[in-house]
Amino acid sequence: MSSTDNSNSPVLELKGIKVHHRARTGSLFRPNIVKAVDGVDFTVHRGETVGIVGESGCGKSTLASVLVGLQEPTAGEVLFQGTKVNSRASSSKKTFGRAVGVVFQDPATALNPRMTIQDILTDPLQVHGIGNQQTRLAKVRELLSLVGLPQSAAEVTPHQVSGGQRQRVAIARALCLDPSVIVADEPTSALDVSVRAQVLNLLSDLKRELNLGMVFISHDIQTVRYVSDRICVMYYGRMVEEGPAREVFDRPTNDYTKSLLGAAPSLLHV
Repeated sequence: MSSTDNSNSPVLELKGIKVHHRARTGSLFRPNIVKAVDGVDFTVHRGETVGIVGESGCGKSTLASVLVGLQEPTAGEVLFQGTKVNSRASSSKKTFGRAVGVVFQDPATALNPRMTIQDILTDPLQVHGIGNQQTRLAKVRELLSLVGLPQSAAEVTPHQVSGGQRQRVAIARALCLDPSVIVADEPTSALDVSVRAQVLNLLSDLKRELNLGMVFISHDIQTVRYVSDRICVMYYGRMVEEGPAREVFDRPTNDYTKSLLGAAPSLLHV
């Protein structure tokens, strides 16, 4: 696709998304409602990385679950390429499931420890009825090369490789159905500092090479600035600031954004 693609309609869009939970506290007639996500509008285009940043408990991971179809919103709409995703229609959910890949925080728990890496990467293809044994194995070889792993990695299980290599496997799995968007929810927080930059660079390279839309979610404002084209700051279930990464960091308008930047003063003049 051309470099002008991300100026067109968003590939993934949320409109007025709310996720409210009934808390265990309160009474039957006056329940306490937790507003995990409270009226969020959000878009991501092909070829851009949108960073979502905020403290723990602000609703980032709940929003990520909505983005990948794991959480049913209380209100609002999820649109993929301009068409509303119908959560009650299995065909719509299956199409959406192929279009949006996800990379979770901890690859040690996200990957089945009893399966070889080859089986982990071919399983989604089998579930969706894509290809045959020969083409699936070829896809595995392609994915391993794409994420910088040796072909010999196909024969081992996740616990036989390092944490950084496991996260590369998780990224490869997220890519195996050729998605339009990748949602990465705190993908480096469980990794050693020495390998975080490698994984961040890999994600950025893949976004550019494959013209992906990417949503990068983190509490770490330095990491978000490093990878993002556009930043959304989330606070108590709402987006309180949004804009190009440089603009948000150089000229923040919201007090909460300023407080996040104040915790990382070295970023203010980078």
